[in-house]
Amino acid sequence: MHRLIAISCALLMAFAGVTAAQDATDRQSWSTRSGYYRVSYKSRLEPLAINRMHDWVIHVEDAEGTPVNNATLSVTGGMPKHNHGLPTEPRMTKSLGNGDYLMEGMRFHMSGDWELTVTVDAAGRRDTAIISLTI
Repeated sequence: MHRLIAISCALLMAFAGVTAAQDATDRQSWSTRSGYYRVSYKSRLEPLAINRMHDWVIHVEDAEGTPVNNATLSVTGGMPKHNHGLPTEPRMTKSLGNGDYLMEGMRFHMSGDWELTVTVDAAGRRDTAIISLTI
């Protein structure tokens, strides 16, 4: 009986969009369009959930794998299939050192395929990476 309840709860959470297809602990990285940087993220909310404000730590490395410090980051994005953007305006609030940056104000308001554009400005080079994820 307890197992049936646990399975039922897991299914309800999945249908409610509480789980993410991409595990936030998986440090998958994305190369920027011009190849100057690689970016990855770790959500401070695990698993990602619908309509929950949360923060990300975005990690930036150069093409050789060296952490990039003294950068400015911005995040925009949305759901291309639904033709709308993010419901919030995430902002970089702190450099954490070692190529890590705190991005506050993340929220996804519905399940589906999302694309986030991370723009990195560092040492006179600006480049963007597209992070695709399914929630």
